[in-house]
Amino acid sequence: MMAIFEYAPAPESRDVVDIKPAYGLFINGEFVDGSGPTFKTINPATEEKLAEIATATSDDVDRAVQAARKAFGVWSALPGAERAKYLFRIARIIQERARELAVLESLDNGKPIRESRDVDLPLVAAHFFYYAGWADKLEYAGFGRKPLGVAGQVIPWNFPLLMLAWKIAPALACGNTVVLKPAETTPLTALLFADICRQADLPPGVVNIVTGAGETGAAVVAHPDVNKVAFTGSTEVGRIIARAVAGTDKKLTLELGGKAANIVFEDAALDQAVEGIVNGIFFNQGHVCCAGSRLLVQESIQDELLDALKRRLGTLRVGDPLDKNTDVGAINSADQLAKIRELSEIGESEGALRWSPACELPDKGFWFPPTIFTGVAQSHTIARDEIFGPVLSVLTFRTPAEAVEKANNTPYGLSAGIWTEKGSRILWMADKLRAGVVWANTFNKFDPASPFGGYKESGYGREGGLLGLEAYLDV
Repeated sequence: MMAIFEYAPAPESRDVVDIKPAYGLFINGEFVDGSGPTFKTINPATEEKLAEIATATSDDVDRAVQAARKAFGVWSALPGAERAKYLFRIARIIQERARELAVLESLDNGKPIRESRDVDLPLVAAHFFYYAGWADKLEYAGFGRKPLGVAGQVIPWNFPLLMLAWKIAPALACGNTVVLKPAETTPLTALLFADICRQADLPPGVVNIVTGAGETGAAVVAHPDVNKVAFTGSTEVGRIIARAVAGTDKKLTLELGGKAANIVFEDAALDQAVEGIVNGIFFNQGHVCCAGSRLLVQESIQDELLDALKRRLGTLRVGDPLDKNTDVGAINSADQLAKIRELSEIGESEGALRWSPACELPDKGFWFPPTIFTGVAQSHTIARDEIFGPVLSVLTFRTPAEAVEKANNTPYGLSAGIWTEKGSRILWMADKLRAGVVWANTFNKFDPASPFGGYKESGYGREGGLLGLEAYLDV
């Protein structure tokens, strides 16, 4: 895209990462072969093959669960302060190897290195530090201190390492052991994390990583000796998991889709709101469950806000994720790109007006320009369905009550944003919005001490903070 200044390329070196040609499963502290066929993980920005990855069959998953069950006896018996030492050690190694992890995340996922480096990695380390601090204080958390046993965890491809941290850190702090399945398209940082577990001398079997597609995840969820299932991903798969777990004594937390409203009032600081809108929907290519994908703007400032927003989008740089100047990276997979294209075409066919800035996209890889739809009605598919890409639907409102009604008119309830100068209005709105997280005059801010989760079809249970312990203790 055209900018006032032309930026010289500022590529981050790939040399800090040593990607092996092939990876096995991490079971009982060792890398072992998988029984299923291998699959390749690719760089979505170039479509080059990065590595061959093992597929875990149900037999492999069974070996991992048995290793976790055996390790549970030792791990859960350790004093909390001893478990904390391992978590602190892991956190420090993550900090030491942050550059390597950030480059690997951007290669495998497609997100800009600036985001991997400045957002994902600091938060990953912070989660391990935070839950290390809780490990010897569980009796003061109010949930007892009895761990559940083996946690089966299935994570998505949009924040591969951060979702791993959200799952593994509280589970280990509470004394559970883990079998984790990373997403099929982004397994590499989880496998590097397995190496970090070895570097930290974590007892064998406490963390096990099994790679594969949906069938591997289903085997983890269905295993009779798994006591706790945690899933982050689509609402559709969440429903399947809820049915699979129903009637068992497994504890379940689900963190699913979202269609968040970012609500801008006429008294909002306009430039600040524009930055918040851009961060809300174009951060991580819009691959964010709590993305502000519906902009609700007060009618009186609609034209002014949209003009400012379009000007700002004209300065975003789309391209090589390893270039430190890049704002918007590659879409994670061909499948996801096809879904974004399909929903955008439906948006046009239903009568919404589509706009993207002039934007040269690379020839290879999976790319989609930042896109705004105006003239969107609440009945439109693009106002209801989660697109999970860099696509913003714009609706208008006149009164705070109308804003609340439109914001809540969704099957989801994960997050919302409010932009206004009035503190009383922020509190009134936050009280009325059916969303697990409500941001005021900011968006997409995360902290390990703050719980995250949704209402309705966005799932149940909370991750992060004190409430994040509840999911991993026998309350």
